[in-house]
Amino acid sequence: METPEASALAADGDARRIDGFIAHLQAERRLSALTASAYRRDLMALLNNSGGLPLSGITPAQLRRILARQHGAGLSGRSLARRLSAWRTFFRWLQKRGEISSDPCTGIRAPKAPKRLPETLSPDVTAHLVGFAAEGFDATCDRALFELIYSSGLRLSEAIGLDTGGIDLEGGTVRVLGKGAKMREVPVGAVAVAAVRDWLAVRPEHARIEEPALFISRRGRRLGARTVQTRLDRLARARGLEQHVHPHMLRHAFASHVLQSSGDLRAVQELLGHASISTTQVYAHLDFQHLAKVYDAAHPRARKQAAQATEGDVRSAAETTATPTHTPGQPT
Repeated sequence: METPEASALAADGDARRIDGFIAHLQAERRLSALTASAYRRDLMALLNNSGGLPLSGITPAQLRRILARQHGAGLSGRSLARRLSAWRTFFRWLQKRGEISSDPCTGIRAPKAPKRLPETLSPDVTAHLVGFAAEGFDATCDRALFELIYSSGLRLSEAIGLDTGGIDLEGGTVRVLGKGAKMREVPVGAVAVAAVRDWLAVRPEHARIEEPALFISRRGRRLGARTVQTRLDRLARARGLEQHVHPHMLRHAFASHVLQSSGDLRAVQELLGHASISTTQVYAHLDFQHLAKVYDAAHPRARKQAAQATEGDVRSAAETTATPTHTPGQPT
């Protein structure tokens, strides 16, 4: 039986391995700080649930039990799949370094998660949300930021990571650093350009000379993700929206609206900076939902079917009213 001292030493060694693995990911894959933090969180969850066992000696059966416990505790299939992916990448790194002979994640699959379509907003609702009259420093910043995210389909991290030199207002383009440290250039619409110009006119009121960030707080520092999330949700409630709105919904709205207008899935993939077309295909499902609604509202046959159904309902109601529902002497 392993002593507490031995368990502590194993945990300390595994913590150092995790540190080395994260450093490797940041150097080799150029992962963002946010993604590296997610990897660390998932690996620490494994370490904390290993029962003091060294990670280099963990078995597939033990991994399955850990996953089962976490699933039983309420962790979703999607979260478990992400966590298992992080573990698999870690163990393969250890295997390449010769610290383990095989990957204990081999053959293990996370519970299937139901496919969820991304939450999005209609064009009218989106225009109402971001098209407010901005007065004051914070409101002018918010309008420019939200218009830009929606206009160019930016991730929140990409938008708040922008520096003043990253946007070309004359050319109507913005260069952003996406996932995997990949740079891409995307168009900026005229409304967003005008909103950013308005923001740049008031930005110097609180900007620090050494701060390059395009979007800053009253303290003159780069805006944080949590601050933006809170301000957008507060804006949505002030604009009369009943649903919770987060910044990524503006990116979803951009993708679905562009796809509805153009039908060009590849172009949407490039604009969003997706490495795989399969990631972008979820918006095709949203587009189909939109097309189905258009069909139901516009196609003559759809209208005829709806009318026939209505007439059938009226006839059934009339017959029910005219005919007794129960004949005496018969069972109910």
